[in-house]
Amino acid sequence: MAGLLRKPFGDHGKVHQITPQSAGWRYVGFSLHRLRKGETAAEVTGGDESILVMIEGLARIAGAGREWGVLGERMNLFEKTPPHCLYLPNGTGWNAEAVTDCTIAVCSAPGRGGHEARRIGPDGITLLERGKGANTRYINNIAMENEDFCDSLLVTEVFTPAGHWSSYPSHRHDEDDFPRITYLEETYYHRLNPSSGFGIQRVYTDDRQLDETMAVADGDVVLVPRGHHPCGAPYGFEMYYLNVMAGPLRKWRFVPAPEVEWIMTRDA
Repeated sequence: MAGLLRKPFGDHGKVHQITPQSAGWRYVGFSLHRLRKGETAAEVTGGDESILVMIEGLARIAGAGREWGVLGERMNLFEKTPPHCLYLPNGTGWNAEAVTDCTIAVCSAPGRGGHEARRIGPDGITLLERGKGANTRYINNIAMENEDFCDSLLVTEVFTPAGHWSSYPSHRHDEDDFPRITYLEETYYHRLNPSSGFGIQRVYTDDRQLDETMAVADGDVVLVPRGHHPCGAPYGFEMYYLNVMAGPLRKWRFVPAPEVEWIMTRDA
């Protein structure tokens, strides 16, 4: 599948717009707004539920018929403080006015109207350590399966220190065979610190019919339709990514790549 690496349209306004149609899949949507102070943005959810994630900066947000006030706290996402987020069910909409320069991510997937609009974080989101050695990274879980306020979405932030690997050992979640494995499409929104840096992400299947290795720049999005999808941060550059996953079942079950399964067994 070509076109897994998506560059932003520019550095201002709506800079990403990924839909199931443009991605060639069925579930995950992702858009990103970079606003200057005083500017506005708005979207309707349609048949999808959405989670707005305040990546950086502050915005006054209204959605689903309510005023939610000013959301946001961190002015630089690499502060690693918990994000301010907003869940909106399908059949609603939202609008935002930038109180400061800000970046707002919009994560979407099919909704069934099963949940009410609500704020997510910063309370209840704690930075967690995962992995060992050069595989250590730090997680802000926004909406994983232990949280029951979503119909489809699974959303999390990951901070990978310089010189470390992440989404590793390599694993895939591309079959609908629960509880062994679940089918989940996934997007990675990448940021780098310093922003002039780069990271590496590989997306590959066991039979190598899909095998792409990409140099990701600050602000890029990588699509993961299937296969394993590890990424690495070179020495000197810290990596952030926002993951959005969705599929027919809101469960995250994966199978490791055969060549790295021994690492998972050893580190368990």
